[in-house]
Amino acid sequence: MELIEAIMTRSSAARLIEPGPGPEQLALMLEAAGRAPDHGRLKPWRLRVLDRAGRTGFLDALVEARRRRAPQATEEQLRAERDKNLRAPLLVVVGCVVQRDHPKVPEVEQILAAGAATQNLILSAHALGYATMWKTGPAAYDPAVKASVGLQADDHIVAIVHIGTREAREG
Repeated sequence: MELIEAIMTRSSAARLIEPGPGPEQLALMLEAAGRAPDHGRLKPWRLRVLDRAGRTGFLDALVEARRRRAPQATEEQLRAERDKNLRAPLLVVVGCVVQRDHPKVPEVEQILAAGAATQNLILSAHALGYATMWKTGPAAYDPAVKASVGLQADDHIVAIVHIGTREAREG
């Protein structure tokens, strides 16, 4: 797939099903993400891959973050918080570890580099025949959610990329 075609035909998919990318395809997608423009070659992005079996701690952190934000949330609402992050075969949480006192590269440029890495990940998934959805939400700012994917409280989650096959009924 040519680059312009990939950009022009890519769209977010609300419903993602199996299959997800295999190990070789995932490795290619992660390598493409790492080719993002990056002033100062700081590579501020952190890519945490979560397959279905490996996302328990992340899901628990999301549910607890929701419980803290909304103490009145019902068990059904908390279950929905968990379930919506179980649908896609694969999640890639894109974090950004900023060097705040860097003499040449301001914080915003480092965060933008992580965003560019996310775009490369999404476009490469599309070029390989997969669909994606870039999500964040209030939980992305929660220190416990960040910790569940190896980030510090002052780091950033810039994307939770859901990856899989677009469900046919979606269109």
